[in-house]
Order: sequence, then structure tokens, then C-alpha cells
Amino acid sequence: MNLSLQSILGAETLADFETPGPVARGLPAAAYTSEAFFTFENERIFQESWTFAGFAHELAQRGDVVPVAIAGSAVLLVRDRENRIRAFHNVCRHRSLKLVEQPGNMGSKIRCPYHSWTYGLDGALQIAPYFGGTDPRAMPAGFEREQHGLVPVRSATWHDWIFVNLSGDAPPFEDFVAPLERHLEGLDLTGLTHLITIDLGEIAANWKLLLENFIEPYHVQFVHPTTTEQPLTDHYTVNEPGCLGCAVDVSGEAKRDDTLSADSRYLTLFPNFAFGLYLPDQIGVHQDVPLAPGLTHQRRAIYSIGPGSVSAERTEDLAMLWRDVHLEDQIICERLQQGRVSDAARGGVLSPVWEDSVRSFQELVVSRLR
Repeated sequence: MNLSLQSILGAETLADFETPGPVARGLPAAAYTSEAFFTFENERIFQESWTFAGFAHELAQRGDVVPVAIAGSAVLLVRDRENRIRAFHNVCRHRSLKLVEQPGNMGSKIRCPYHSWTYGLDGALQIAPYFGGTDPRAMPAGFEREQHGLVPVRSATWHDWIFVNLSGDAPPFEDFVAPLERHLEGLDLTGLTHLITIDLGEIAANWKLLLENFIEPYHVQFVHPTTTEQPLTDHYTVNEPGCLGCAVDVSGEAKRDDTLSADSRYLTLFPNFAFGLYLPDQIGVHQDVPLAPGLTHQRRAIYSIGPGSVSAERTEDLAMLWRDVHLEDQIICERLQQGRVSDAARGGVLSPVWEDSVRSFQELVVSRLR
């Protein structure tokens, strides 16, 4: 299938998005509902970018594995014998069986359940029993075992966060993460402690709506009137190459202990890494996994930074707060998705003050699909 933006969206609709006006238009509805657009994103965005894939703390021991789906491809995250995290296509080299279905510990070997082809944690093919005949060690003439290991996927681990690049063509990882690091200058992440991960389940909304909602402050006082105390007047947007989001420095009179009222930074790396910093000592990272045009699986990992431990009671309080906040956002994002099925949905308009980062995010989507 020869996909293009014009063939999916239509030339007139695309021109509406790109033509300057008093205020910018949002992406057209098909960008959130079309199967073809979703396929195109997988090909041009999620395969070719540094895509957030998982959490290092979930691979704590040598031999731990976590299967993930990236752009529809099965990928396997592995902690090897040298304590490094690697990524491979989660596919046996014999008959292309998906090797690992569930997270777990494989010991020192990854074995295919179909014909028992066995790989080391470095991906090397160790055993292909009976492949060459009745002798379990026999190999067909000319078959080179060294050439049939698991196919590696380019990967990088930054603190607790694992990224993969399926195409292998993304810029150096250090360049990719540098814009976010500049915003975190002076913050010591070496003492990061994972507290809890909240599985927020499958959300009936396109992945872009979840990211767009995260990076704009316009909705906060209307959607979260009781769970947060972060007045719109205390917010500002972050709209820089490589790092989009918003931030809030809460004025003194708005400070409260019973809601989220911390000075906060809501920052993203395109396409799907969402990093929340809640000063002085809390971080939240979203993992948004696109499953279909109108379906995304979301998790949130909560961390503490700095000295001192966090009690179990405090951890549960944080989890309850963030479940409530996310539920409010999920309801809104699902209704945004529902609205895009209407014939009246033409992308809407974006505030040049509060939604400029959203516009830049959408322009990134379009530029990657050109």
C-alpha cells in the first residue's frame, strides 16, 4: 500500500491544517480515527524514532525478559549476563514463532517452545536440536549457527527508561534525550527510587490525544478542580525543538497539602515519552502504547528522588491521587475520541497561548509522515 498524507487525509483537509489563520487549526479527525493513518504512523514514526518501550526496574535480574509491542512488531527486552539490557525481535529464527509471551526470568537461555531452538541472553543461537538429522547435534551442510541468532534491535537505557529504535536510523540517543536533560539540569536522578506502577488499562482514545492532553495546561483548572490546585495563571508552555510540554510554578496562596499543588514540569520527547516532575521529590512517567487508532494502553510509574525513604502509606496515597487524576483525563480523552467520529469534527482550533506546544506536536506528526 502506497500511503501518503494526501491519500489518507485529502488535499483540502491537509491544506486546512497547514494554512495560517488567526489561530491554528488542529489535526483533522482522520488522524485519530483512520486505520491507514495509524499504519502510516507505525511505519514512519514508531519504527523510525526512539520509542519508549519499558522500565529497567522490571528487568532487575539477569535473565529477566519483558515482551513488548512496538509499531505492531514483537520485541523482547532482556537483561543479559553482563547486566546490560538488550532488545531483540521476539521471533525464533527457525519458523518465526513468537518466543516469549509473558514477562519472567528465563535463567541463562531463551528456548523456543516449538522445536526447542535455544538462544543465549546475548541472542546467540546455542542449540538447534535434530535440525540436521537424527543426531541432536547435527547441522545441515552450509548452515552457520552464528548467522542465525536473534535479530537485535537498537536500544538505549536512560535511568529507568528503555528506548528502542526499530529502523536503526534514528539520531544518536544522546542527541535525542539532550533537550529534556537541559530542562532537568541540576536535578540528580542517580538516586531515583521506583515506588509503584499504576496500570491504567486500555483507554478508548488515540495515543496522540493522551500526549496532547499531557502537554497543555488549558484544561487543568476545568478537568481537575478538586484533585489539583495549579491555577492557569501560574502555568506556561514549553515549546522547544526536541522537548514539548508545559510547566507551573504555583503561587504561594495556591499551595495545599491535600491535592497536587507542587511546582511541576510536564515534558515530552517525541513520540511517546511523557515525564512529569513534581518538585521537590517526585517523578511520574507515562508509558502510552498505541494499540489501534482509538485504543491505547497506559501505565504510570511513580518515583521518589533525593534522600530519605517513602512510607508505604505515602506511596498508596500518591497512587490513589494519580488514579483519580488519570481517570479525569481518561474520560476527557475518550470523549475527544468520540467527538472525532462526527462529521462536524474538522480539527478544531488551538489557543496560541496555551496550546502552542500541542500545535508543535501535531506539526511533528505531519512532518514525520511527509
